[in-house]
Amino acid sequence: MPLTLTVLGTASPHPGPDRPCSGYLLSGGGAEVWVDAGPGTFAALQRHTDPARLTAIWISHLHADHSADLLPAAYAFAFGGMTPAAPIPVYAPQDCARRLAGFLGRADVDFLKGVFDFRALYDGHDVRHWNLRLTARAVAHDTEAYGLRAECQGSVLAYSGDSGPCAALGELAARADLFLCEADIGERPDSEQVHLTPEDAGRIALEARVRELLVTHVGPTLTREEATARAATVSGRPTHTAVEGDTRTV
Repeated sequence: MPLTLTVLGTASPHPGPDRPCSGYLLSGGGAEVWVDAGPGTFAALQRHTDPARLTAIWISHLHADHSADLLPAAYAFAFGGMTPAAPIPVYAPQDCARRLAGFLGRADVDFLKGVFDFRALYDGHDVRHWNLRLTARAVAHDTEAYGLRAECQGSVLAYSGDSGPCAALGELAARADLFLCEADIGERPDSEQVHLTPEDAGRIALEARVRELLVTHVGPTLTREEATARAATVSGRPTHTAVEGDTRTV
């Protein structure tokens, strides 16, 4: 199976009508991985696959716009008739299980073990499911956060997650066929930078020599079209907008 990316949601920092927050379905090499679980993406996921058949779930960081739909997923798997054959591996920052349990008013996480198998990410974390390899790198955000490099039978996809400029993004994206990159802010702040401008995204794509840039996670100070156009002036390669429902072969 070729490596494909299906866009489930791109909105930041909250969902809109027909536009969930961050979430993607990554398919290839016999595996299907739900990458980020922003609000609205579990419903969107069901348009493209049976969630009970997911190979894994991969969460870049624990801000709600990237992780909150783990809650309806847990309900669906435990009580909604979507019971997986075995607990689904969830690759996420260390505190993910405790936060999910806390939202449900539980002090322990054992009750989640029937549906989720939580496995902590760390810088350099590397795992293979069938012919799909997933590598995490710590990136520059205001909480523990990771970017992703996915490799399958010679095709490479890189995903920024949420991040400010950092060396790890360039390393993740190096010569990737597709670089899925946030462009959340219109201008660089005077304080710590924890998101990218469109120009930042374009510059990383240029320096990493990616084949194609796909702009996502555009914040409220920009339109998606504006962010993509600004990134394209710097990237020097095909630059497109991530749109809900689109599927791309990497």
